[in-house]
Amino acid sequence: MNYYLAIDIGASSGRHILGRIEDGRLLLEEVYRFTNAPDKSANGDLTWDVRALFNHILEGLKACRKAGKIPVSVGIDTWGVDYVLLDKSDSEILPAYCYRDNRTAPFLDTAVPFADMYAKTGIQRQPFNTVYQLLADKAAGRLAGAESMLMLPEYFSYKLTGIKAREYTNATTTGLVGALARAWDSELIDKLRLPQKLFAPLFEPGKALGGFSKAVEKAVGFNCNVILPASHDTASAVAAVPDGAAVFISSGTWSLLGILTDPILSDAARLANYTNEGAVGGKVRFLRNITGLWIIQRIRRETGDKYSFAELAEMAASESGFDYNMDVNAPRFLSPPSMIKAVEEQCREQNLPVPNGIGGLAHCVYNSLARSYADAITELEKITGKRYGAVCVVGGGSNNDYLNRLTAVHTRRRVLAGPGEATAAGNILVQYRADPNRKADGGAFSGIISKSFDIKEYKADV
Repeated sequence: MNYYLAIDIGASSGRHILGRIEDGRLLLEEVYRFTNAPDKSANGDLTWDVRALFNHILEGLKACRKAGKIPVSVGIDTWGVDYVLLDKSDSEILPAYCYRDNRTAPFLDTAVPFADMYAKTGIQRQPFNTVYQLLADKAAGRLAGAESMLMLPEYFSYKLTGIKAREYTNATTTGLVGALARAWDSELIDKLRLPQKLFAPLFEPGKALGGFSKAVEKAVGFNCNVILPASHDTASAVAAVPDGAAVFISSGTWSLLGILTDPILSDAARLANYTNEGAVGGKVRFLRNITGLWIIQRIRRETGDKYSFAELAEMAASESGFDYNMDVNAPRFLSPPSMIKAVEEQCREQNLPVPNGIGGLAHCVYNSLARSYADAITELEKITGKRYGAVCVVGGGSNNDYLNRLTAVHTRRRVLAGPGEATAAGNILVQYRADPNRKADGGAFSGIISKSFDIKEYKADV
């Protein structure tokens, strides 16, 4: 039996998920899970403990060996924009900052006008984009001794293999990759006075790096091939969108709503805050980045995790009297001391009723999210001049029945929900495609997701 291992690391948790193909269906099995959260220093810096994360990667590999299910290959995906700097001896220049850290604020106005940057890269202006993080690092002197920059999944793949390789989909989140060339924009990098040596050539998803280093092989008890999948988690998730969906929503900590297309670099796209991020298969994910279930996750944490996400959705449904349209992308939601207070403050600022209790708060967030989806699709249709039909929600948020029903109501479209494990599924499909020993199937992958997962349908309220 050929197993493929997806190591999917998110900003709140990570999972090792084994996948195998049987009778044209993809079967998934979780073998290891761990929690993840940024560390906060005494001076307020938000950073990632990359060494602890790598230890979890090793523990998950050991769990595969213990289960007697040795994978043919392994691929790692994470969120975008964050990275690790290495010096001449390949030692880490720590800390590895979290994208929610506020150090980038003074560097958002660069020597290159944003309109010119967008015309090259198609990446929306977000304070956490890698380009602004690098400018902050430069000002702090952290780039002086840096010889390499690896995005987080590239860094962990390097730790497994000793091979440094840069992958296209995650690199696009830096704001430094040419949307049409699918390569680093050297001219832009020069204008920003960033070191060119940090930006080695990019590989498309499916690049094989080789086996584990001797040290890793000894630690985990086996060897296998390491593949660069679509290492940006949303790119992997979108690779698992079922056939027939016009618009995708990758729903998790963030909600990424968009379409697969050729790059769209127009002024209208820029002004509507749409972005062009790398995708599998030669296209881009033309999408809007919407603050997603992060708000609910933080509200839940403030209650001491007293309620499950399913319970929060049920409580929200019982408080559904008011049609909230709170701005879920308001800056106050990025990393507030109290998310509950942030929601209340945002409602007051917009002259909306302050939600009553946890159920009211949850309804406010869910309804506002669904309304933001509808607004984003309206803007998308204005930009492209096209009408889009079914919306497919993938990722953890696809399991939220209440949010899916609201999405159908407000978008006035048929909503398809699933798969929930889209990121792992897309990661594994890229590995499967890259396996030279897989059974010949003509390279066809269409339909495999629909055959493999229960896709729930919600009818539009028209």
